[in-house]
Amino acid sequence: GVVNRMEEEVSGEIYLSREGEYDEGTLDEPVLATLQRDLKAIMVKCWHVIVPGRSKTLLHNWDLWGPLLLCLLLGILLHGSGHGSTEEPTIHFVHVFVMVWGGAAVVTINAQLLKGKVSFFQCVCTLGYCLLPLTIAVMISRLLLTIPLPSSVVLIIRLVVVNVSLLWAVWASLGFLSDYLPSDRKALAVYPIFLFYFAISCLILAQTNSLL
Repeated sequence: GVVNRMEEEVSGEIYLSREGEYDEGTLDEPVLATLQRDLKAIMVKCWHVIVPGRSKTLLHNWDLWGPLLLCLLLGILLHGSGHGSTEEPTIHFVHVFVMVWGGAAVVTINAQLLKGKVSFFQCVCTLGYCLLPLTIAVMISRLLLTIPLPSSVVLIIRLVVVNVSLLWAVWASLGFLSDYLPSDRKALAVYPIFLFYFAISCLILAQTNSLL
């Protein structure tokens, strides 16, 4: 009925299923087995971001562990970027952490106000996992800064890498969310998503320190 549909829409399917059956629980499962299962689920979802398709795994089996790990990795990679006082690296990490979770929350609330048929945590999960292309862009960008090439050439290559990653992140997130947004209001939902990833892209381009 309507109540069951609303509950499914809000909560999502937390447990991964195989052959249509849910896991009975993990209370009696060894910790190592639980970690392996969760890491495997995270890797599968990351693969769906790298190769976007029609799979709605991020929505139906949402979690926040993957987005948290990507956020921490992104913050660590940007830690120490730029010039300034000795306290600036800490500010960079805080900027990334607050920008990711605060920005994802704002974008999600916007989708809710537009009558999107997706729950808060499903949207946050999707936006978080779609940070993967930008996280890869950070690694490539910092590696490029170690190559003895003219600064103008390095900047051009970094611009290309970051822009491709930005479009990839937006494309992947829309691939998961577009079917759950009102067709006449998709533009109002796409714009905040683009701004969310664009702001993070600016932080990547602002870095000046190499990875090594």
